[in-house]
Amino acid sequence: MSSNRLYCLDHCLYRCEYHLVWIPKYRGKVLADKYIKQLLRNIFKQIAKWKDLKIYAWHIGDEHIHLFVSVPPKFSIAYVVGILKGKSSAWLKKKTKKIPPGSFWGRGYFVTTVGINEIAMRKYVENQQHHQVDLPKLPL
Repeated sequence: MSSNRLYCLDHCLYRCEYHLVWIPKYRGKVLADKYIKQLLRNIFKQIAKWKDLKIYAWHIGDEHIHLFVSVPPKFSIAYVVGILKGKSSAWLKKKTKKIPPGSFWGRGYFVTTVGINEIAMRKYVENQQHHQVDLPKLPL
């Protein structure tokens, strides 16, 4: 799927691409389970279809999520992140008993727009397993 194309709504053409990163609340390797990773992939596909998002690349690491996504301009990025995190947390809790009660995802997220370096961003997200860095654990 190429992100070099323009997308169309009733009254606009757009190309709004973002790199998103967020973490589980307790930074443990709660995403290491293959079943949870597959559930998240399915959930993100369903949300993308529901909200007309285009997911170009993703990486579900053991401690964080990377998404390279196109978002229609009718949605703010804060709204999209809220939907992705909120729905995925709720659906994971329904599908598996491995998720602790309470908030699953950390409060914040990282977002940047993707412009001319789209190819580099796609490769970076797709090759995340080769960029693993042990980050210091911050007190909550």
